[in-house]
Amino acid sequence: MDNKGGGQLSSAQKQQQTAAYLARQKVIEEYRREAYRKQGDKSTSSAEKKPVAPETKKKRRSFGRAAARALKNTKKGASREAPSNVKPDDLKKYHSAWQDYYQKYYGNYYQKAARDYVAKERLKFERSAAEKAEQESLAKVATSGGEDVKAQIQNKVAKRAKKLRKSRHFIPIIVGLVVLLLGLLFQYNQVIIANAVAFMSPGGSEVNDIAAIDPTVSTNVHDSPTLMIPKLNVEVPVTFGANSDVKSMGSAMLNGVAHFSIPGASALPGEIGNFAVSGHSAGNVYESSQYKFIFSGLTRLTNGDLIYMDYNGTRYTYRVTGTNTVDPTDSPALRRIANENPGKPMITLITCTPLGTSKYRLLVYGEQIHPSVDENTASQAPVTNKDTDDTQTMPKNSDSPLEQFWKWLTGQE
Repeated sequence: MDNKGGGQLSSAQKQQQTAAYLARQKVIEEYRREAYRKQGDKSTSSAEKKPVAPETKKKRRSFGRAAARALKNTKKGASREAPSNVKPDDLKKYHSAWQDYYQKYYGNYYQKAARDYVAKERLKFERSAAEKAEQESLAKVATSGGEDVKAQIQNKVAKRAKKLRKSRHFIPIIVGLVVLLLGLLFQYNQVIIANAVAFMSPGGSEVNDIAAIDPTVSTNVHDSPTLMIPKLNVEVPVTFGANSDVKSMGSAMLNGVAHFSIPGASALPGEIGNFAVSGHSAGNVYESSQYKFIFSGLTRLTNGDLIYMDYNGTRYTYRVTGTNTVDPTDSPALRRIANENPGKPMITLITCTPLGTSKYRLLVYGEQIHPSVDENTASQAPVTNKDTDDTQTMPKNSDSPLEQFWKWLTGQE
């Protein structure tokens, strides 16, 4: 279809022009059919129609061309006067049919176009809003830095922890585990602490002026009986005269270390025989004695280490010659040490082992090297196991909390 007004038609104008053209064609076709029906041969039955004469066909074509010219002149604003062979009623029907079709077609067209436009604009707006929200979120995270992210993580963790705390399912289990852990720590506190103290300063005393090099040093002798082990920084008072039973020795060892005397191993410092001294290697944390770990470091002593004993104004020096681990009731081991070193003043240090338990007894023994043996004033005759049936249990560490509870429950002393 030509654009006689000049210029390029828009898409909407092209659509309107096409719709008008189709409407005109349909109206013309309807008009032709109506004219053919009126001017053709009419049949009142369903029989075959008679052949149309050439003159009739010529008249039909002439009528159609006249209707088309009338429509064209009407659209162009020309005279609306119908041709002589077109009746006014037919032309009015033509205009009415064309206008009705035009209104129905364009009404539906613009309604659909309006709905599509609104849907398209709504979709465009929603996409734009979503993109804008996403950009604002990203910008907020970028500008806020790591602090906001950290705060968000902390808030999430706090909320989850709060939720977990509200749950009461784990409370009995947690309480049980805490009680069990505290019970184990309390029961085995001697083992834990003793192993730590053993490599520090068991005596807790300051470093004295005793040199572990010169065995003949005898300066600043203590007025009261005192045992000194320079390697372990131990300087502890010695209690004499306590009974050899476990309870009496335990009480004496609260004030330091104690002389443990049995037949065949009851020598005093400076006498030929075995001078035995017992001390704790571990104790409970709630006990007030400062000497409960005094012998926890005896496992560090080796042959050649020096031990000093101040007694009656004289300092006796001993050199370690051996160690032995025995059962608690093997007190005859003290006599064997004396018998295996006849004519020598010996010293034996006794403590419990392994650290924190009372399962065995550790014996660390040595011989006197100063003063000389000739200056000793007394001696003991050797005693064998045949001479005595005494199998006295050697001193021990304090009972563990569980052992104390059991003795209290069963009425034992």
